[in-house]
Amino acid sequence: MFPVKLTPPAVFHFVPMMTCSFRALFLGFLTVWMLAGCQHTEPASSTVTAPAIPPVGASSPTIAEPVTTYVFGWGDLPVALARPRGGTSKGAGVTLAPPQPLPTEQLGADDKAKDRAAILALAGNYRVSFHFMESVGLTTDYKPTRPYHSWATEQVRVLEDRPDFISLQHTLVMFFAEENGKVSPPAVMKHWRQDWTYEDRDLHSYRGARIWGRVRPTADEVKGAWSQAVYQVDDSPRYEGLGRWEHRGNLSVWTSERAWRPLPRRESTVRKDYGVMEGVHRIVLTPTGWLHEQQNWKRVAGEENSGPPVYVAQEYGLDRYERITAPSLVAADEYWAKTGPYWEVVRQGWAAALATHDRFQLLSAKDGEPLFALFFDYAEKLMTGTAFDRTDAEKQVRETIGRYLTKSGN
Repeated sequence: MFPVKLTPPAVFHFVPMMTCSFRALFLGFLTVWMLAGCQHTEPASSTVTAPAIPPVGASSPTIAEPVTTYVFGWGDLPVALARPRGGTSKGAGVTLAPPQPLPTEQLGADDKAKDRAAILALAGNYRVSFHFMESVGLTTDYKPTRPYHSWATEQVRVLEDRPDFISLQHTLVMFFAEENGKVSPPAVMKHWRQDWTYEDRDLHSYRGARIWGRVRPTADEVKGAWSQAVYQVDDSPRYEGLGRWEHRGNLSVWTSERAWRPLPRRESTVRKDYGVMEGVHRIVLTPTGWLHEQQNWKRVAGEENSGPPVYVAQEYGLDRYERITAPSLVAADEYWAKTGPYWEVVRQGWAAALATHDRFQLLSAKDGEPLFALFFDYAEKLMTGTAFDRTDAEKQVRETIGRYLTKSGN
């Protein structure tokens, strides 16, 4: 089968900012990408106001405006409400790689070897698309919300590979279709990280209100399981949970236990009615890449709520990773060649902090300065020619984490 050439779609994650300073550039990108999710607020010229919709259970008025033919999960909806929100910039076209057999099909009966092969198969160059839609409202005054869709090109690289541990780093490499028909130079930004640990007995789970707490499962509880720990762009913790791989013929899928996590950026910038995502994750290998499926319950509060839990809605998410052969994402390799030693120090700094804190709270900003900005500022100095000094980097990382991490006695 031949590779498939795709023309630029009308929706992309980012507004081009190639003429800005790097600090303005990454602050703009991180406004979009600070968490594992993504969000770009549409400009006023393209904003569509959703029509008034009655709460679930109320009598429905006659809808005079056009409706979609069909929207999965809801049926007919007014056009303005059915139209996804997300990015508005145009990305350059991509060439999809041809399908290939799953690596787990080629192995014998060793389940752990198949697990490792499946995790390592997540690495590569991808066109990533993000689709989210609420399917169920759970409050008496619930109103349907617009779905979400956008995409990007991204490299997933192997940082570490040991028998019981694999670390995968995501890096955005973005190309923009310009008005003159040309394609912009690549814009590169460190994205999220996922660490996989076999039979992990030391986890930090999200508890709500930007608080994380240590969990120590028993040996029986983790037997044959892999934890997936997800870290934000500055390598601070996001969420962590246990799950198990299943391999049957050409099916390889990892299913997590239910776990909490902070709101993704695509939600935290537009929603104030809930504070915790409570979800189950599935990762499925495919001949063209992999799929990250999410079933999320939107919980008003975490442990800070003393009463019974209250849920706003359920959301389904499909993050599709499709391997590409073009454009080249080699710019990510150049970035890591220059900044890799520093980000290693950052990871080690967070690991040391987590090792000594059973429960902690993270500030997203202090004195108006976002946590991620301090790390990205330092990395940019290395990109522009400053020699790497490990002693200085360790001091900067230690002091930065100390400013934003506080103990929580709750």
